[in-house]
Amino acid sequence: MDAAISGNLIDLCVVAMLLLSMLAMTTTRIAQLLNAFAVQSLFLAFLAFVIADSTGHTELFIMGGITFAVKVIGIPWAMRNTAMRLHAGREIDSTMGIPGSLLVSATLIIVAYLVTEPLMATVDTIARNCLAMSMSVILIGLFMMVTRRKAMAEAVGLLIMENGLFLGVMSISYGMPLVVEMGIFFDVLMVAVIVGIFALRINKAFDSIDTSVLRRLKE
Repeated sequence: MDAAISGNLIDLCVVAMLLLSMLAMTTTRIAQLLNAFAVQSLFLAFLAFVIADSTGHTELFIMGGITFAVKVIGIPWAMRNTAMRLHAGREIDSTMGIPGSLLVSATLIIVAYLVTEPLMATVDTIARNCLAMSMSVILIGLFMMVTRRKAMAEAVGLLIMENGLFLGVMSISYGMPLVVEMGIFFDVLMVAVIVGIFALRINKAFDSIDTSVLRRLKE
């Protein structure tokens, strides 16, 4: 693939991933949140294919395929089924409103650029400019985990962080060894399964999966 075309596709994918992270911060519905995560994962899988084709790192074709199967199809499907069983169609308001969340997210993006700018000069890969974007996605995912009140939304924040981590690894070194990445995917899949099981158990015991309600139990 031509280098210019590859560069444009890489930029398109990482910008889309960042915008979808911002979109996830604005939604109040679990279904929309899962859709944003699935589409973000789709761009991540496509990015892996582009980098693999441009650099000859064929193991990224495998990781892109696994990303598509697990994060675009598997995890969103499982979490949607769990949300339907819990009747958790609407996400409870976060501890910060949508305008405040967007403002903080924009601030985190600026912080990510300031932190990663010295590092980008030391990296010599086709996707080195993605490093700042990856740090931004990680910070926004962490912010979602901190501010959202439902367990499933917090789990999606963790999954978005993992997408940002995978993006960062591809930016620096075109991915980790295949065995390590397979282990990470297995861990992520197990996290989604465990969150679903615990959400069902917690809802059955306390008639709520609002973590702010659960925190009050220790008071």
